[in-house]
Order: sequence, then C-alpha cells, then structure tokens
Amino acid sequence: MPAPRTVLLTGAAGGLGTLMRSLLPEYGYTLRLFDARPVEGAPDAITADLGDREALREAVQGVDAVLHLAGISLEASFEKILKANIEGTYNLYEAAHEEGVGRIVFASSNHAVGFTPAPRAGEPPIPIDTPRRPDTFYGLSKSFGEDLAQLYWDRHGLETVSVRIGACFPEPTSVRMLSVWMSPADGARLFHAALTAGNVGHTVVYGSSANTRLWWDLGTARALGYAPQDDSEPYAAKLIAEQGELDPENPAHSHLGGHFVNDPPIWPY
Repeated sequence: MPAPRTVLLTGAAGGLGTLMRSLLPEYGYTLRLFDARPVEGAPDAITADLGDREALREAVQGVDAVLHLAGISLEASFEKILKANIEGTYNLYEAAHEEGVGRIVFASSNHAVGFTPAPRAGEPPIPIDTPRRPDTFYGLSKSFGEDLAQLYWDRHGLETVSVRIGACFPEPTSVRMLSVWMSPADGARLFHAALTAGNVGHTVVYGSSANTRLWWDLGTARALGYAPQDDSEPYAAKLIAEQGELDPENPAHSHLGGHFVNDPPIWPY
C-alpha cells in the first residue's frame, strides 16, 4: 500500500499523540490533529470530543487513514469508558466508513489481555491469538475496539491494524516495563508499517520494542514490515537495583497487565 499522504491523528494532545506528532512527519505524513483538549502549538487542530459526530465527519473528510489514539487511557467508571472509548470509537468508525476512509490504526492495549499470566523463564512468548482477558473497564473497551474493527472489515471492507501497545515512553520506568516497553522511535516505525502494509484486513499486533525480556510474540507486527531497533535492556540494571526483580507471587508482576489487575491507575478527569 502506498504511504498515506494525510493522516488524522486523534488524541493529538496526549502523551503518545505528542510523541507521534514529532516523529511521524519524518515518514512523509501530513497530520490532521484532533483532540478534546487544545493541542499546544497547533492552532489548526480540531478541538472536539469523540461524541461530536459532526466534528468527526469533518475531521475524516479527505484523509487517507486514521491513527486513533484518543480516549481514556487509564481506568475510570464504566459510564466514562462507555462514552469515550466505546461509543467514541464507534462514532469514529462510522464517520470513517461514511467518508470512505480505507484504513484505521487503532490503539488497542496490552490491557485487553491483562489477566493473561506473564511467561516465566523458558516459557514461549504470548501469542497474538491468546484469549482476551481484560483487566479493567479500560481493557474491556480495547477488546470492544478490536471486535468493532473486525466487524467493520467484514461488513464494510474498512481495514484496521489493532496495536496492543505495551508502554510507549522515552525510557522504561519499572522492571515490568522492561518486558513491554516500546521506544517512541519504534512506535513511529510500527505505526508507519501499520499504515502502509498491504492487505491487512483486520490484523492484531503487539506493540513493543525488541526487548531482551519480551513477553509476547511480535510475529504479526514484523509481518507488516515492522523492524524494531530498540531494546529496554540498557535500562535493566538501574531499574532492578532500585526496584528489585519481579516477584512471581505479586499479581502486578505476574500478569501482562501489571498493576492494572489489582490497583489500576484512575483517570483524573
């Protein structure tokens, strides 16, 4: 698939959206920015929430693809998750379908499979077809998003790559994150691959760097053309010295979802 020229970036004011605003243009993309909050330094950004169907229709008009990062990214009440992540994602898909957009890259999450036990030493990595086991209402909304993407592919031919993102930060901040970390540069590489690979239908991939301590299988991501360049291991010694090794008896250490399984961080808004 030729590289899309114009990509709608939802969630452009968020942490991951801010990183991608600076990295994706290097691949030749023109980004149209969308967020419920004003985007600093981008006066032309569209300020609206995912419940504004008219704004979404206008936002997707004429774009070649959508990178959908918007929504609540932590745990919240079901009512808040329902409005932002479930109804909001439906509204986006419906707008994209009505305007003839061919592809969406959907920010799913490792929390869609958060209650999956993390592999121990010597065990194989977690495959992409492991049964979904969401750890929160947030994770449940990402499971919904993956199913919604499948429906819109089967019914309407709207392609999606659902990326189960681990943790995309400039550097890992915990021992657990050594296994799920995705560097911002690798994040841009993966999103670029997801936007340009041919014939993806609905493809689900894990999103992380090529970490020495990797918990899951990157095979479907690599099949898109993703070639991760980074590894969390240079950060390992310092983090382990500060925090200790993972405790297999601690649910926050022994499941893919980390502390989302027993003490999830709460959305502050």
